[in-house]
Order: sequence, then structure tokens, then C-alpha cells
Amino acid sequence: MLVPKGNWFDQGKLRRACFVPLVALLAAGGVDAAPPPISIPAAADTTQPAGTEGLFGFLNGIDRSNNLLGDLWGLRSGLAPYGISFAVQETSEVLGNTSGGSRRGFDYDGLTQAVVQLNTQRAFGHYGGLFDVSALQIHGQNLSQQNLETLQTASGIEADRATRLWELWYEQKFLEEDRLDIKIGQQSLDQEFMVSTNALAFVNTMFGWPMLPSADLPAGGPAYPLSALGVRLAARPIDGVAFLAGIFDGSPVPKNSGDPQVQNPSGTSFPRGTGTLSIVEFQYSYPALGSMVEPDEAPPLGFTYRLGAWYDSESFADQRVDVNGLSLANPLSTGLPRQHGGDYAVYAVADQLIWRDGRDPNRTLAVFARLMGTPRSDRNLIDFSANVGLVFHSPFIYRTDDTLGIGFGYAHVSDAAAALDRATAQFCGCYHPVRNAETFVELTYQYQVRPWLQIQPDLQYVINPGGGVVSASAPLQPVRNELVLGVRTNILF
Repeated sequence: MLVPKGNWFDQGKLRRACFVPLVALLAAGGVDAAPPPISIPAAADTTQPAGTEGLFGFLNGIDRSNNLLGDLWGLRSGLAPYGISFAVQETSEVLGNTSGGSRRGFDYDGLTQAVVQLNTQRAFGHYGGLFDVSALQIHGQNLSQQNLETLQTASGIEADRATRLWELWYEQKFLEEDRLDIKIGQQSLDQEFMVSTNALAFVNTMFGWPMLPSADLPAGGPAYPLSALGVRLAARPIDGVAFLAGIFDGSPVPKNSGDPQVQNPSGTSFPRGTGTLSIVEFQYSYPALGSMVEPDEAPPLGFTYRLGAWYDSESFADQRVDVNGLSLANPLSTGLPRQHGGDYAVYAVADQLIWRDGRDPNRTLAVFARLMGTPRSDRNLIDFSANVGLVFHSPFIYRTDDTLGIGFGYAHVSDAAAALDRATAQFCGCYHPVRNAETFVELTYQYQVRPWLQIQPDLQYVINPGGGVVSASAPLQPVRNELVLGVRTNILF
């Protein structure tokens, strides 16, 4: 093996070599997210007085209305008989790192979600059908990309600025009690698969769409702000037991290089021929939907457990060696990673209620955990990720809609990716840290000001950002631990 003599790694080359793994992940848009859930009314807002007239009529009863604009000057109630319902939600936040990162500062970012649904029974008299179309308007800056250099990004709404189609699908229910339904069309998997309902209270991206598929699936997988064409089947053979299965395009973009959001800026490219992504999930819930409680008997402490797996038939680049078996850090390397066919991972999710106030049933304490792993270290940047946490609903008396949560996230860099770091240090004879793992903790509080307005102060602390990458501002030392502070608002129009 020949190694060029002399200091062939100058300062610029050193900086680029240290940043390649993380920059490639961020530039490729490989960290997908999950926006805050949006409530779509089945009918018009009945909490809004019917007689609200005039330009500012929505102000009458605004304290009780589920939407800031109430009946929207009669539009909601006018469309309801035709089976049409819609919702618009604006999420805005200011987040900033007060310590650590490549640079300090605060940034604003925002997301407007718009969803329209058509119930076929109301519209055409056809039972069990639902059309859904949703769009995103993403604005503001990306703190994680510009300041933090983290793997597990700080906000679930961070993405490239754009106005884009998100989902477009039709769902049809079958059998008695709707025990079977099929959904076909453009779908975002983070809306149904791998979901922990309690984790959705948090701001950090990884409490929505997990770190492992964000880093390992092509373009981060079909999750916000991307989606993919496919078919999803959901079955409920007995009460309390459900089964989900889906087959989707293997990648939400035509080419797995560069920024996928730039490749598909409007969400309307509908790529084909990109392999297939298959996913299955088994769910068990207790008590089952419709279960009865005896008089004077306390309701049980419920839970939902999920087990699942996914397989993607796309090609995956080796994390360590090139097409000739040489280390990618070797100056004689072609720079073209060896390709592997297919990738998979397994996961488990648990949501468990562990306490309920005997005097106020709204006051509950729940625990959640989500673990995901893959044995295929050679083709994956992340081979294990985990999220765990506690969620306290109604933490204070008379604050029944508030939520207090503390959660943790962990992402382990694969052995193959770490081996490349060691090889880079060996070949260049320079400082190059070996990535291992990144951990963060988040403390958050959702304050329900009105039914349509929520304010959420948030604190996150990141340990070993990027798994131990060097800092853009100081390339001879790793990025220091980060304290991220901010506030998010959700407004449902």
C-alpha cells in the first residue's frame, strides 16, 4: 500500500475530511422530522356560535372555539354537508444555542400545514371512503444545520424553505366495525408507523421520525417533509390487536444524492423505479377500544405496544471501503463506496400509563420508549437509536390540557463509520476524532392558552454533538456540548 510522502493533508483538506460524514448527511436532507399533529374536524366547529356575522364575527366565542377563525365566515359549516373538512395550523418557533455548537445564536423557523379531507359517505353516500390532501409551507432558518451540527436535530419542523405537496391518498374501510382498511397514494410513514403518541409532545425531531431511518434510509425515508407512493393495509382482527403493513417506493426522490428536498421541491415528482420499502407493524393495546368499566371501578392503566420491521431494496453505500475494497480514507481510493443491496431494521415502541390521580382522571403520568436497531453496520451510519421519556398530563390542578415532559434520545454511530474515522486519522497523520454516539435530553411544557393556541417553552441539552465531529469554527477540537433554548407556538386556524 503506497502512501504519498509529505503533509498531503493541508488545513483545508483536513477541514473537509473531518466534515464529510456529517455534512453529507445534512446536505442530503437525511434527517427527516415530524411536525406537530394537526386536528382535522369531522364537521363544522359547533363551539362557534352560528350567528357570527361580519368581518370580525369570529371574535364572538373565541375563548371556546377550537379554531382561531371559528366557522371561517360560514365556510366550514357550508362545506360540512358535502363531506369536506379542512384545517390550517401554523407552527412558529425561536430556538437558539447558548453554548456549544459551531456558532451561537437564535433562529426563527415556521411551518404552515393545510389539510383537506373528503368523506365519501357525506359527499356521495359511499360508506368508508376518505380522500386526503395536505400541503406544507416551510419558512425560516435551520438552526441544527447552521449552528448545532447534531445528528438528532433540534426541531421536528426544520426543513428547506418551500411550498410543497405533502400527502395525497385515498382510504377505504371494509368489513364490520371497520376491521380492515386500505390506503393508497402518496403517504408519509411518520403519521402511522413507529409512532409513540406520548413522544409527540416534544420538539426534537427524533421524538417523531426516529434517528435510525432518518440517517439510513434513502433521502431519510418517506417522512416529513417528503412522502412516497405506496399502499398501506391496516387490520384489526380482534379488539385490542392491530396489524399494519405497507409497500412504498424505496426512495421518495429519483436520485439518492444531493439534497432530496431540492430534487423534489414541490413534492409532485412522484418518483418510480426506486426499489421498494416494505414495512410491517404489530400493535397491542389495553384496554381495547370500547371496553367497559364496572361502576365504582377505577379505569385501568392502559398501554400500547408496537413491534415492527422494515426492509428497503435500494442500493446502500458502504461506510468504510470503496469498490476495490480500499478504505475510503486511503488516498489511492476511487472515492466510490462499495454498494450493498438492501437494508433492514427492527423496532419496538411502548406507551404505558403508570399513574392516574384518583380525584382527577385528567392527571396522568405516562412513560414511553422506542428502540430501533440494525445488524448491518457496513452500510449504515447509525446502527441503533433510542428514545425514552416521561409525560405528565395536567401537571397542575385546573390545567387539564397542559403537558409536561422530559425525554432522552440516543444515537449510536456504526462500527463501520467509526472505522473510517480511525483510518482517516491514520492516513493523514492528523487529528481526526472517532465518532461514537450522541445523546440529548429535552424538557418541555405545553401550555394550552386557548383551544386553538398553544405555547411551548423548551430546553434541550446535547452531549457529544454529531457523535464527536470536529467543529466548523475550530477544526482541531470536537463540537462542544450544546444548551438549546426556545419557544414554540401552535395556532389552529
